[in-house]
Amino acid sequence: MNEADNVIEPVTSKEIISRQAFEQRRLDSAARMIEDKDLLDRALDAKVQAGHDYMWVHQSNWMGEPCLQLPTDMLAIAEALSKSRPKYVIESGVAWGGFSLFLATLLLATRGEKVIGIDIYIPEDLRERLASHQGLSERIILVEGSSTDPATVERVRELTNGSTETMVLLDSDHTHAHVLTELQAYESFVGPGQYLICCDTAIERQPPAPLRPRQWGKGNNPATALSEFLESEAGATFALDESIENKLLISNNWGGYIRREI
Repeated sequence: MNEADNVIEPVTSKEIISRQAFEQRRLDSAARMIEDKDLLDRALDAKVQAGHDYMWVHQSNWMGEPCLQLPTDMLAIAEALSKSRPKYVIESGVAWGGFSLFLATLLLATRGEKVIGIDIYIPEDLRERLASHQGLSERIILVEGSSTDPATVERVRELTNGSTETMVLLDSDHTHAHVLTELQAYESFVGPGQYLICCDTAIERQPPAPLRPRQWGKGNNPATALSEFLESEAGATFALDESIENKLLISNNWGGYIRREI
């Protein structure tokens, strides 16, 4: 080896490609990534450790309020919303309200109408905090009650004026029975081209959190409920959006980004 062998040639030109070619490269790369099982397993191991040891899933904020969503899933949901442009978003599971504010921000940008947040308990201080965000606050309607209660479902139908230009996000009780009932209750709100997003399907792939015992777990979770739903007559009208799925190296909602085709 001589001195010339150690010389790095300077970059003298940069390939210029079209937007269409760049998009194709992204799609091809994402498709290859989703086939890399070792990479996905390493990412899942890291996510589980970060989630269990460092409350990673609880670290994302929007407008100062906790979202309880991974940043990758927030962007994936934003992409789904920008593609479908719903008038309404039904959010089952409000928690600390940060994700309601995030969804309201997206609706403001896309000229949508309302986020309808459902939870079994909505404390007064949360209502006050969500009401303090001026233009965003007026886009949020809170409904206290079980998402599977027929009275709640009917109330939500009234609030959406029967519209099927609606995105539904299910993120409340994660047991199989509850999520399956939600899927069956809210699929009719979702028209062609709109999304029904089933959150926390990753429970099926990960070990339980020892410090956070729950009723759900492997074999009894949103993923198992979604699988059963997709085998039904109503579920057969939905399909996974692979353009979103394939890029999710780290997610809580694998397989959950389904879109009504007909």
